Amino acid sequence: MRAFDYVRARDVSSAHLDAAVPGTRILAGGTTLLDLMKCGVERPERLIDISHLGGLNDTTVDDQLIHIGALAKMSHVAANAHVQRQAAVVSEALWRAASPQLRNMASIGGNLMQRTRCTYYRDPAAYPNCNKRSPGSGCAALQGVNRNHAILGASESCVAVYPGDLAVALVAFDAKVKVLGDTERSIPVDDFYRLPGDTPHIEHTLAPGEIIVGVEVPVVPALKQSHYLKVRDRVSYEFAAASAAVGLEFEPDGHTIRDVRVAMGGVATKPWRARSVEQALRGKPFNEKVIRSAAELCVDGAQGLEHNRFKITLAPRVVARALMAAGGLV
Repeated sequence: MRAFDYVRARDVSSAHLDAAVPGTRILAGGTTLLDLMKCGVERPERLIDISHLGGLNDTTVDDQLIHIGALAKMSHVAANAHVQRQAAVVSEALWRAASPQLRNMASIGGNLMQRTRCTYYRDPAAYPNCNKRSPGSGCAALQGVNRNHAILGASESCVAVYPGDLAVALVAFDAKVKVLGDTERSIPVDDFYRLPGDTPHIEHTLAPGEIIVGVEVPVVPALKQSHYLKVRDRVSYEFAAASAAVGLEFEPDGHTIRDVRVAMGGVATKPWRARSVEQALRGKPFNEKVIRSAAELCVDGAQGLEHNRFKITLAPRVVARALMAAGGLV
């Protein structure tokens, strides 16, 4: 790890000004950033510590909106009774992420900013070719062991999968990231993350110096009947092979689907909204045959690599089972 300067921010306004200086990184929980510094991926010249700032760690819930502060701990949000009641998918996504120790330290803002778990990205000594780490150097995963890589949203420059859980739930329900820079603005989470294209090192739409200050989730009927399903190689402390965040709203007959939300994790280069599945299900009867047929649409356009083609089969099954669980069929 290289030597760096440490600055304890006075307030959010000064922090965002300091963060605009090249070579600077924001430190909150540190559960991702410090790991990357230790393995030589991140080499900041200066860290701006915002972990102690007040006013950014509250979670408020009403009938219209859930607001989660950027410094709220993952475990605290997951355990919030109002979040569990109004947005089960958010609580479940958080509980299934990382380990208890990490959830107790990691912030919501930091979770949204976490970097990929691609082995080649995280080992610069052994694998110098990584466009995400060193633009123009190539992508070692294309010809390497790529079981955990993306089947959707990939490019010739990068096939690294987005690793998180919370953002998948947020994308499904049109949540927005609140950021502070020279002005305040809201960014839909689906627009916050960028596809790799030929610039995979640019992962999000934050401008230099902008800091995440919170997340807002609209409370819609489908959010109240929601579920997060994560399929992985082991039950604990493992990233998704495929996951699905879903929600359902029924017509008064209790059987016809009025609204449905579907997003996937573990299979794409960013949290992936499965709008084709949603469109296929709205207005349809809720039964297993209809659900499984529509779920197959979630992998339209998928391109498998040598070791990850199993995800093309797995993802529709995860989506279907999540929907059936949300609707009480399983």
